[in-house]
Amino acid sequence: MSLSIATWNVNSARQRAGHIAAFLDRVRPDLLLLQEIKCEAKAFPAEAFAQAGYGAEIVGQKAYNGVAVLSRVPVRVTERALPGLDPALAEQARYIEVETRGVRVGNLYLPNGNSGGEAGYEGKLAWMGALADHAQRLLDEDVDLVLAGDYNVCPEDVDFAPRTLPAGDALIRDQTRAAFRRLIWLGLTDALRAVQPGGPAYTFWDYQAGCWPQDRGLRIDHALLSPRLAERLESVRIERDERAAEQPSDHVPVVVTLGDQPQ
Repeated sequence: MSLSIATWNVNSARQRAGHIAAFLDRVRPDLLLLQEIKCEAKAFPAEAFAQAGYGAEIVGQKAYNGVAVLSRVPVRVTERALPGLDPALAEQARYIEVETRGVRVGNLYLPNGNSGGEAGYEGKLAWMGALADHAQRLLDEDVDLVLAGDYNVCPEDVDFAPRTLPAGDALIRDQTRAAFRRLIWLGLTDALRAVQPGGPAYTFWDYQAGCWPQDRGLRIDHALLSPRLAERLESVRIERDERAAEQPSDHVPVVVTLGDQPQ
């Protein structure tokens, strides 16, 4: 059976509830992974999405962070935090994982790493290390796996427009990129680069400095697929038009479609 998964950092689920509901009506993904919902579960606008036929699983936090999975197919929650994290990092609402149709789907909001000095950056690397360790365990168990969300990583220079990031930014530091490559070397496939091997394909445009009208963007929202799922990959679509909406998020959705499971 096919499976469509969208990921979107909405930069406040309550402020963007109308945008999310319209997207669900128009695109109808099986799963919508939301990041930076910026609210606790009790304040999440689940009813607005229930009217579109979507249930909600939420890991929230007041005013900051927060992730949620909206689904129109049955899901089972397998994790509500990333295993293996230091308690100070684990208390941040940045990870939820569900299983549906035999596929494990991790929804992640990785730390930016530019705040808090070197300690903040070390936290980013620790988070990425725990993610790789968790992915390795699941792959060792032969689990079909998708890890999607806001990675806050530009894997290559082509993934950010010239002059959008200063040298030494946490999104492009050598250690950051090495940590991302570790995920790829486990055997995961960058879905977008599987269908578009080269060229800019931005998913984020800052609100400042005319970044959207000048198309000065970043590619920091990714979906990584385990080997069997990479073989089922049919398409990856970046919903650029969402950035042109009134009061948009600074990110846009990325929609990944997996074909039927081979018999």
